[in-house]
Amino acid sequence: MPRPRKPVERCWWCGTDPIYVDYHDHEWGVPLRDDRELFAKLVLDGFQAGLSWITILKRRAGILAAFDGLDPERVARYGRKDVARLLGDTRIIRSQAKVTAAIRNAQAWCNVMERGGRHAFRDMVWEPTGHAVKVRRLRRRSEVPAESPESRALARRLKAEGFGFCGPVICHAYMQAVGCVNEHLLSCFRHAQVLKVARTQRLLP
Repeated sequence: MPRPRKPVERCWWCGTDPIYVDYHDHEWGVPLRDDRELFAKLVLDGFQAGLSWITILKRRAGILAAFDGLDPERVARYGRKDVARLLGDTRIIRSQAKVTAAIRNAQAWCNVMERGGRHAFRDMVWEPTGHAVKVRRLRRRSEVPAESPESRALARRLKAEGFGFCGPVICHAYMQAVGCVNEHLLSCFRHAQVLKVARTQRLLP
């Protein structure tokens, strides 16, 4: 008689919601290296401020639709009419501060890319970890930091470049999500899988 399969162990935070579990199993912590995708993720993390990430996940498609796919060059050209349109759009988080920050962030992104060229934003995001995945061997929930020296460094750099909604806590969540740090718990099946991706991409120190 075959032995029963051992239940898959995951990080605690994704619970059992199918949307959250799918995000954890396929996106969270995978190294992200595309300038535009990194911009879009930063904006989404900014919208999360004060909210749960599942709220953003459930509205992500609507946010992308409302913001022209979070194409930074298009968002950077938004004006007052666009702000008014967005504040009336029930698909997004209708916070004027977050909407205007998304536009300013797009303008800041364009400035960074114009000055530094291709991969300038990617390099800025990955600089605090030495352009490699920082692997933390965390065994329990209480060991997961809310911020880190790396996230504080990224927050300072982003603010200096004119970005908003990018404090150290938001930046740490962002760096976790885009794979600058691997903070899947050691017991989580994704810790080893994400480590393998990082090794394949030659992103380990």
